[in-house]
Amino acid sequence: MARSQNSFIKKQKAQKKRKKKEEKFKKKMEKKNQDTSGALEDMMAYVDEFGNILSEPPEESDESEKKAENDNEK
Repeated sequence: MARSQNSFIKKQKAQKKRKKKEEKFKKKMEKKNQDTSGALEDMMAYVDEFGNILSEPPEESDESEKKAENDNEK
């Protein structure tokens, strides 16, 4: 009886391993087939004054504009 259980467990492990391998291959193919542009603009990231990552460049704040004006007056 122990021998038949061992072979059954071995078969189940083999099936799980095969299934996991197939899923991994499917994910690999999906990732490979995804359309990516690879353009520099798509890869750029910007950091605002608070350290948050943005996909678009942050707009100039009023404080930085006033500081720039004060520096020009001196």
